[in-house]
Amino acid sequence: MQVIRRCEERLAKSHQQGLVHGACHTYVGEEAIASGVCEHLRDDDVVFSTHRGHGHALAKGLPPRELIAELYGRETGCSLGRGGSMHLFKPEIGMMGTSGIVGPCILQACGGGYAFKLRKADNVAVAFFGDGAVNNGAFHEGLNMASIWNLPVLFVCENNQFATEVPFQYSSGIPDVGRRAENYGLPGFEVDGNDVLEICRIAGEAVERARSGGGATLIECKTYRTRAHAEGMVDFTYRTREDVDEWKQRCPIQRLRADILASGEATEEELNAIENEIEESIQASHEEAESTAYPDGSTATAHVYATPAAPPVSEPGPSGDRQATYVEATREALDEAMAENSNIYVMGEGIGVRGGNFTTTLGLYDKYGADRLCDTPICERGFVGLGCGAAMTGARPVVDFMFIDFINDAFGEMINQIAKMQYMSSGRLKMPILLRGCIGIGHSAATHHSGSYHSIYAHIPGLRVVVPSTPYDAKGLIATALHCDDPVLFLEHRELLAVKGPVPIESYEIPFGVARTLREGDQATIVGVARMAQLALQAAEQLAGGGVSVEVIDPRTVSPLDSESILRSVAKTGRLLVVDEAFQPCSVASEIAACAADGGFDDLDAPIKRLNGAFAPTPYAPTLEAEVVPTVEQIAAAVEELLQE
Repeated sequence: MQVIRRCEERLAKSHQQGLVHGACHTYVGEEAIASGVCEHLRDDDVVFSTHRGHGHALAKGLPPRELIAELYGRETGCSLGRGGSMHLFKPEIGMMGTSGIVGPCILQACGGGYAFKLRKADNVAVAFFGDGAVNNGAFHEGLNMASIWNLPVLFVCENNQFATEVPFQYSSGIPDVGRRAENYGLPGFEVDGNDVLEICRIAGEAVERARSGGGATLIECKTYRTRAHAEGMVDFTYRTREDVDEWKQRCPIQRLRADILASGEATEEELNAIENEIEESIQASHEEAESTAYPDGSTATAHVYATPAAPPVSEPGPSGDRQATYVEATREALDEAMAENSNIYVMGEGIGVRGGNFTTTLGLYDKYGADRLCDTPICERGFVGLGCGAAMTGARPVVDFMFIDFINDAFGEMINQIAKMQYMSSGRLKMPILLRGCIGIGHSAATHHSGSYHSIYAHIPGLRVVVPSTPYDAKGLIATALHCDDPVLFLEHRELLAVKGPVPIESYEIPFGVARTLREGDQATIVGVARMAQLALQAAEQLAGGGVSVEVIDPRTVSPLDSESILRSVAKTGRLLVVDEAFQPCSVASEIAACAADGGFDDLDAPIKRLNGAFAPTPYAPTLEAEVVPTVEQIAAAVEELLQE
């Protein structure tokens, strides 16, 4: 507790001196909680934390010099200067990261617990969070998942009375947090958060319960932060000096000191000597941190993606008599990978005994069991966030989300957590998670089952976005995804799932970022995304009957995008049409057009044309649905128009 207190006081002073460049959220007043809980954790237990995470990191074993250096933005900081106060990573000691977003740590701890459950290990995952998080959906989804899957997780709520500046008594319809555990069938405790001995006792029992297979526990520690929400913020517009002074009298450090002296376990001189030693150590840590260099600017874009793996095995080629559907091809690759790697598991709604809404996992439940084919509640944010934590702790999750419209509920987990984790941890954490599901219009599915949002996700650094159009490509690309250390969004157009094509029985991988030429030609190039690649191929065959030679390119992945193959084709044909079912503004089609204009301007004999779906939500009636999707006839007409330019 003294290490945390002295370190935080030093950081508060450093903030005033301008050494801390951004926010500084101190843990002053709450030291008993992190200290009491982490007393029971091993190095291989994991902690997931929130924006007020200095104390958790120090209690888990982070050297103060690395915390101080991180807030100073130096290369010797625990996150190598990438995180500052709110993003602290030290996976080597089980400090898996802190987040500036409220709630994800709860879900990530569930993921750590699930990874331990898969491995049948006795490790424990801990989530530290404030009272503000308990009114967030992540809290309810996390506790429910921990309960139904009996996960070895400690949920530790540090109820310091305020979420930023909003009082808990105002923002919550339930005055306490610990009692909420009962709603999920979990043990719950409401503890004096300034009594380190009581916290230590209850946390010790909870850790032992988790290690022995007894499941999760919720512990509410009622406490108070005696400094502002963040250093430099106005503090007394929402609370009074009198309240702060009153809580200072309940200081957990002074309370323990008094208990020690009363018990005769140590003298005042001995305690003073400890405090002086810590004070000197913190000062030395400050001086060392201040003397170290800032990170080299050339490293600013390192670790967005994992280091490329060894080149994939050569593609066998799609020739041959063996035919398989798109779904059969992906299921075959998934089965092979699961047999090879016991850390792969699948989560989704109805993917267990039932085999998935589109038979993506049919038959796998009987082979691999309920832990590896795990049916979920309808809580996309919850199980995507859990998948993030599981990937951080050594598992390889496959999230089968059915429709991309559903996964949009987990957008924050994907772009703020999954996509950024490798970068913020400077490559020390990998993110081998595969998220798969349907895109595309058809079957009168209407607006919440027809989305094609690959353009949005392709904009996000850290994500791989894959859109195969053939069974052959689907098998090879999902096999690559299942061996990749980057997060992969694997999008399957619903209207292609039953399509058959040649698929080799042997295992093979297709590298990301390599387009495929579906048809050679020399008068115009069509780049078709997902299903539109197949419609473009049909249009090209139609046009060939009239003597028009069209080359058709299937990008196969839109992040990374193989712009070089597109430019080579444009150099040959001089004309480009990009076809994508997704909306046109700010789209992948727009990006392809921009790449061609930038890199192939001198080769173009006509303006670049784009053909997209209508800029409107997807309607239900077949007559309306047919109006918002590009057709073979429209593609052919667009090429003919392009040839007149």
